[in-house]
Amino acid sequence: MALAANRFRQKSEMFLQQIAEEAQAVAEKQEHFPDERLKLLFVCAHPAIDVVARTPLMLQTVLGLDAARIASAFLVSPAAMGQRLVRAKNKIRDAAIPFRVPDRPDWNERVSFVLDAIYSGYTAGWESVNEVGSSLHALARDAIAIGRTLVQLMPREPEALGLLALMLHCEARRAARYASSGEFVPLDQQDTALWSRPMIAEAEKQLRAAATFKRMGRYQLEAAIQSIHADRGASGSIDWPEIVVLYEGLVQLAPGIGSRVGHAVALAQAGHSAAGFTALEKIPAERTLNYQPYWAARGHLLRLLNKNEEARKAFTRAASLTDDPALRDYLFKRADETALR
Repeated sequence: MALAANRFRQKSEMFLQQIAEEAQAVAEKQEHFPDERLKLLFVCAHPAIDVVARTPLMLQTVLGLDAARIASAFLVSPAAMGQRLVRAKNKIRDAAIPFRVPDRPDWNERVSFVLDAIYSGYTAGWESVNEVGSSLHALARDAIAIGRTLVQLMPREPEALGLLALMLHCEARRAARYASSGEFVPLDQQDTALWSRPMIAEAEKQLRAAATFKRMGRYQLEAAIQSIHADRGASGSIDWPEIVVLYEGLVQLAPGIGSRVGHAVALAQAGHSAAGFTALEKIPAERTLNYQPYWAARGHLLRLLNKNEEARKAFTRAASLTDDPALRDYLFKRADETALR
């Protein structure tokens, strides 16, 4: 099994390297993009490339993520990601799909994949924010820089504005996410004095600009949720009922596991613990098996429902699914505290 997984990983890495070189050669022939990385993203977002391989290709080619990290971002095993990429390679070869820098009229059909790749790159960097020596540490800042360039390139694309607002809101809290001792600090317990006010103000400006186009999308909704969290710095409280409404919209537009878990937690925080747990239970078990935020949320909701032994097990499971030592310690601490109730 391990040998097969390693073989698929090697094949996928070879494929990505070959296709990256071809995409780079094509991108170098065009000059009208203000950022080489952004231009490469549009090249790699070719609509004929299989959807399951498009964003992974972009992440490796432009942002330099390895196959294991990409697989983790898409909640699949490295072997499964390798299989997807090998199939995509065969399709590109058999169909003789040509890479090209798209003309402006073709940007709209590719921009959603560009947005997804930028955000996936940002989250990979954000998750390694405490790994100071990691090569991934600068990824979050790089993704924000590319996001700003995309807004300059497509100023009337509300989702580009929304994505930039979302990343800025998250990045504004970088200094507060870990205590000086290295301990993980949950969002609702962070010291708001450590948040970057200029970055929050810029995020709010981008979000207001996106709203003027009256075309709501996933990234605008996610940014709006983060905006409500940011308001705690001024009001001292979190409007959980409003967050519930925003998550309901997000689940309708982008019913992924992340939005569904977020919706369940918001329901519980708004005073509807039983409803939140019911929403959590409706997520298919095969999608939650190795999804760490699900198990952390499950532990939190079970604790609110005074099901302490089940909560302890969920926190322990969540701790086993993270590579962040500070987050792991925090989750084990929650498990221990729950066991003593």
